[in-house]
Amino acid sequence: MRSQTHDAYQNLPWSSFCRAVAISLVVSGSVLAADWPNYRGPNYDGISNETGWRAVLPEGSAVEWKTSLGWGFASMAVRDGCVYAMGNVDSRDVLYCLDAATGHEKWKQSYPCPRLDKNHEGGPSATPTVEGDSVYVFSKNGDVLRLRAETGQVVWHKKLRDDPGVKELTWYFSSSPVIVDDLVILNAGSAGVALNKADGRVAWHNGKDAGGYATPVPYTFGGKKCVALFGCQHLFGLEAATGKILWRFEWKTSYDINSADPIIAGDRIFISSGYNRGCALLKLGDDKVTEIYSNKNMRNQCNCSVLWKGYVYGFDGQVGGSGKLTCLDLETGQIKWAQGGLGTGSLMLADGKLIVLGERGKLVIAEATPDGYKELASAEILEGKCWTVPVLAKGRIYARNAAGDLVCVNVGGGN
Repeated sequence: MRSQTHDAYQNLPWSSFCRAVAISLVVSGSVLAADWPNYRGPNYDGISNETGWRAVLPEGSAVEWKTSLGWGFASMAVRDGCVYAMGNVDSRDVLYCLDAATGHEKWKQSYPCPRLDKNHEGGPSATPTVEGDSVYVFSKNGDVLRLRAETGQVVWHKKLRDDPGVKELTWYFSSSPVIVDDLVILNAGSAGVALNKADGRVAWHNGKDAGGYATPVPYTFGGKKCVALFGCQHLFGLEAATGKILWRFEWKTSYDINSADPIIAGDRIFISSGYNRGCALLKLGDDKVTEIYSNKNMRNQCNCSVLWKGYVYGFDGQVGGSGKLTCLDLETGQIKWAQGGLGTGSLMLADGKLIVLGERGKLVIAEATPDGYKELASAEILEGKCWTVPVLAKGRIYARNAAGDLVCVNVGGGN
């Protein structure tokens, strides 16, 4: 499978160097073109390779089906006609396997877990990861489970707060599981924890202090599989197989909140954090990263940006006010445009178009262009707080709110 990021950078002046050093995103396992088996999709960049879907959202009739999951902020994984989604009901985390076309429940599995609603609605924040014949989940309380994707049968259940005894975060664990070869890599502890996929045993861990909230991002450097992982005050580059820290970059934020995943493009890494911290572009080397620029033009509070054809699209969270959907020039860090009215929203990208969910449930499709905000379609599809990124898979958009309402919007014509 060819990397979307590779295609996006053919025309950039430093693309030849990027190819020469052979840095590329890792794709775990084989997936269908339109599947979305894990958080941020098969390339871990928020970009789908699906084409042919319609940028049409009829007002008042956009929702094809709706179901209730329970409290939470976890996004959805979609594979082989199934939607895997999570919620918290009566102090139990529930993993649902739903028919992608109808929303009908195929199976569900639950385990005890408090809602953990400190200063927010609570419920699971980590998106299920589907790989091979299994689905992996990570609770706010440190539970890691491997279950059979077809039946929901629990294969193993690990409690990270007991073994290796990693420290709880202020707003609890929220990163999604990432599979690299035979390891399940999680943002827990000082700089990550890896479990053996087969039995849940700890393969490596980098200390027991509190970590970060962002999901680890796989990449390859010099032929070696690595992950970029946000701790509470540093961005780390780790050797995936051993957890060895290859480099670190200090990035302190208010409340130690680093929620947005790093974006890796060739030998560049883009990072962004909210609460007025801002963003930075880094250059990746053998044993260190160096800063190219930093500014406050993109401040991702809850959700990640996407990178498309040299431009970063994301929600800039402004202190004392609502966020703005913003387009940033990756190379210079300068703002091309900013659009208000959607609050602290989220987005993904497919076929050159942004699929955006506003904070209060407005779904928007807009062109991904630096020439200005160009809305193609919009519809009100949810109510209440919507901080969870929507997902497009096989001609359907799935979106949820914090209360657990999950809706499906049919935009047809996917591959």
